Amino acid sequence: MLNFNGKSNSLNMFAYWNDYYYIAVVLQVLAIIHALKTGRGNWLYLLIFLPGIGFVIYFAMELLPEITNGNFSKSLKKYFFPNQEVNEWQRKVQIADSITNKLGLSNAYANQKQYGKAIELSQSCLQGHYSDDPAILLQLARQYFYNGQYKESLTYFDQLYAKNTARISMVEDELLYVRAQEGNGENELANKGYQQVIRNHHSLEARYYYGLFLKKQNRKEDAREQFQAVRSEIRLLPRYLRKRNAGWLRKSIRELLSLK
Repeated sequence: MLNFNGKSNSLNMFAYWNDYYYIAVVLQVLAIIHALKTGRGNWLYLLIFLPGIGFVIYFAMELLPEITNGNFSKSLKKYFFPNQEVNEWQRKVQIADSITNKLGLSNAYANQKQYGKAIELSQSCLQGHYSDDPAILLQLARQYFYNGQYKESLTYFDQLYAKNTARISMVEDELLYVRAQEGNGENELANKGYQQVIRNHHSLEARYYYGLFLKKQNRKEDAREQFQAVRSEIRLLPRYLRKRNAGWLRKSIRELLSLK
């Protein structure tokens, strides 16, 4: 009787182990898919060759910040149901072919990185009363940038700067303008631009991209200084801003490791 019970307990434990094993495998696969879908390919080695531990580290470094920021469900929807947003806006455009709906569809295409379609739609909205609309010009400047067309991006940014009634007020867009200058080969202007954005806004994102810029110029010590500054300055921020900038800290740490 004792032997039977002992064997039964062992079988039950083995069954539980199997359950946990399959759950771990599923989580591992989901993490790998998430890494591939979100452009985090640098994590694949850890996830594949250190199963279990790799997932725990990936969860703590990449997934947990998204969950705490409330972006995780959006990310899942975006990467596992990528056509849903586009389909919704296409339906709205079919119902009413308005500027608002076309811009919404354009933005949905951009979220899918279909920048050619996004740009075409945004361009079609530059007509009549909207021929120099600041919101459309800004949307085009962003979309051209992310499509790697830096010269065109600068053209639309410059149109915004030239308008007395329109100013680029978001730090992210100021930084995009500087990054477009870099992409267009205007390194001297980009160098000054990065310094200005950092000086005016104390942006950790700007410090990170300035560090990358300096690294490309083979100014490794200057680049290291920028990445180190991200590590130092994030500690001075309020908690909610530390969470918001956690991604730039992780990226800066990876760059510091690569410079050793």
